[in-house]
Amino acid sequence: MYSFAKIVRGLGPAMPTAHPAEALRAGVGACVGLGVVGLFILSPLVDLRLGLYLIAPFGASAVLLFAVPNAPLAQPWSAVVGNTVAALIGVAVCLSVPDPALRIALAVGLAIAAMILCRAVHPPAGAVAMTAAMSPDAVAHLGYWFALAPVAVGTAALVVLAMIYARLTGRRYPFRHFEDRNAQGTTDPAPMQRLGLTRAELTDLLDRYRQSFNMGAEDLARLIGAAELQAASHRTGPLTAADVMSRDLVTVTAETPLGQVADLFRRHRCTSLPVVGAEDRFLGLIFQMHLIDRARDDALRLNRGFGAAMARMLDRSRDTPAQAHEIMGVAGPRAVPETPIAALLPMMAEGAVDAVPVLARGRLQGIVTRTDLIAALAKVSLQQPVAG
Repeated sequence: MYSFAKIVRGLGPAMPTAHPAEALRAGVGACVGLGVVGLFILSPLVDLRLGLYLIAPFGASAVLLFAVPNAPLAQPWSAVVGNTVAALIGVAVCLSVPDPALRIALAVGLAIAAMILCRAVHPPAGAVAMTAAMSPDAVAHLGYWFALAPVAVGTAALVVLAMIYARLTGRRYPFRHFEDRNAQGTTDPAPMQRLGLTRAELTDLLDRYRQSFNMGAEDLARLIGAAELQAASHRTGPLTAADVMSRDLVTVTAETPLGQVADLFRRHRCTSLPVVGAEDRFLGLIFQMHLIDRARDDALRLNRGFGAAMARMLDRSRDTPAQAHEIMGVAGPRAVPETPIAALLPMMAEGAVDAVPVLARGRLQGIVTRTDLIAALAKVSLQQPVAG
């Protein structure tokens, strides 16, 4: 039997604590999305009051689109098709069933069944059907136009705004599908998703545990990969960044010409160069891709070939040669000497960065590269007992 304490705990929050910045991101997105849809998209379509056309279920759709954009229930097909089908059913029931209680129950029930058959389950759509069933006067005036505007047009506009907002705030919407290309533009799965499991097997797992409405196959692959990586990190022992980092570093200053930066990359065969100020204050990190990206941008901006743009960028005889601070990255992950290498693994596993600077009170102490990390993991694996 459950104890009273367990029952009380079961009534508490099931979601983990969210960062305030994520709460602000979702709230601002919903506010902007609903404001734009109501003021600039729906209201110009009709001469009726705005309140009639910015319907309440849009608020529930905004929660999904801006707060949990990875959920299958929040994807564009689910949102647009689910809301539109529910609206059509709600209008049809409202026009044919006179009893209010019966038509509300019938509209919601039929909408749920239709959404499941259309593979477009979207919880706010139940409220869309209920709204139509509860509004006989509006439905009598609008008829099936209600399903087009406000429902279909408004939902599609919210989806488009959610896509734009996700990109502007560093999120991805719609979610990435299992077959989508990776960050390098190839068809290989991302490193953390190379599980040996097919999409069909992952989908079967979701169906078996009745989670197909809550998670997609790509999300499950990513979570399994992350769990395996975390489990592997438990075998690294007490190693820290200070144990594996490179200490004798080749560095540049913010004013170092890019021609000299390129020479250092070639001479030392390194893939990253820390940028430091006075007293080894860390300012940023330059990767070789930063040089390529800058040359490409210059080629497009100046309407010239890539080679010519690269030569111009690296030319130290120019009056104002390009300098390190113009291309260095400043927002990448960082570590301190006490950071366990278990925490460094996910930072570099997805391929976003090749190196993580190690700082102490803002001063550069060393850098952990992928080579350092691989060497440390290889050493740990050699120390593990071999199974008999």
